[in-house]
Amino acid sequence: MKIHEYQGKEIFRRFGMPVPRSIPVFSVQEAVDAARQLGGSVWVVKAQIHAGGRGKGGGVKVARSIDEVKARASEILGMQLVTVQTGPAGQKVKRLLIEEGADIQKEFYVAMVVDRATQQVTLIASSEGGVNIEEVAAHTPEKIHKVHIEQSAGMSDRDADDVAIKIGIPPASFPAARAIFQSLYSAFWETDAALAEINPLILTGDGRLIALDSKMNFDSNALFRHPDIVALRDLDEEDPVEIEASKFDLSYIQLEGDIGCLVNGAGLAMATMDAIKLFGGEPANFLDVGGGATAAKVTEAFKLMLRNPNLKAILVNIFGGIMRCDVIAEGVIAASRALQLEVPLVVRMKGTNEELGKKMLADSGLPIISADTMAEAAQKVVAAARAHAQ
Repeated sequence: MKIHEYQGKEIFRRFGMPVPRSIPVFSVQEAVDAARQLGGSVWVVKAQIHAGGRGKGGGVKVARSIDEVKARASEILGMQLVTVQTGPAGQKVKRLLIEEGADIQKEFYVAMVVDRATQQVTLIASSEGGVNIEEVAAHTPEKIHKVHIEQSAGMSDRDADDVAIKIGIPPASFPAARAIFQSLYSAFWETDAALAEINPLILTGDGRLIALDSKMNFDSNALFRHPDIVALRDLDEEDPVEIEASKFDLSYIQLEGDIGCLVNGAGLAMATMDAIKLFGGEPANFLDVGGGATAAKVTEAFKLMLRNPNLKAILVNIFGGIMRCDVIAEGVIAASRALQLEVPLVVRMKGTNEELGKKMLADSGLPIISADTMAEAAQKVVAAARAHAQ
């Protein structure tokens, strides 16, 4: 789960990190009122969407008068903001953050993530802030520094100071850097975050360090412990199909291809998509129905896939461990009849009640294409999709 910058800054503030004064708004008039309330002579008008790269897309602009605040807010609010993370369709801007200007002398990058290789929370820091960290990693990887943090010890003063030295924070600002790094770790750990990022962390002319931006993602499996964070969810920023999928406990992610995938188990789902690509096709979605899918749940899964106007074929790939193949067959038959399925359907089933499931499909009278291996299933669905497209 993702949240907006201004919501992340509220969490940062709660854990003692310095952030600029700012006010979230939903209209141009509110933007003007917010600038007047903040006072000063320089403000920043920032689009609030769940994506990075907003500045390069025209979603972050400086204003040096109230009239400019009004003009910049009018330009950004309601725009279809396209960034490297939104894709070509972009994301409509429905809320803004009006923030006081800052005296930026130097920008740094700081983030907490989970390093899956070491199974530890890891601080990532760089002297190159304010840009995509992926670009830094690709072109100047020596400028990225990592510290693996032991849960029992937390972020130590020594590690914090070592990172501050490596990324070029002045010695006079070490205490401030130490406090920010340790607070960032606390915020990450205590909210069950998957990412807590400051890009940029700025050094001001008077030596202060301020978190000028905030990006936080959370482990959805831990949200039951954090109703306050769940309340921050903005459904306008999420794919409506993925929202609908979550209501039926389906893991669904829309992709750009034309072959729908219905699979049980995330690992098998990834392997299925790889197989489709191997034989020249493109998956239209990731869809994991889980280990306890019912016929009704399979029907809902088909409905989700069929919302995609680009869909040319569907591949059902099931391993019957906990899941029984006859239950999947029942769901496939019910969905095909109820939805009057018009795209080719390839089904491959292995495991519990496999023969019964295959017999049910064969006896259904429906034009279902059967396959025994994953490679055969992928080849058949790619061929079916191409034939259907002609």
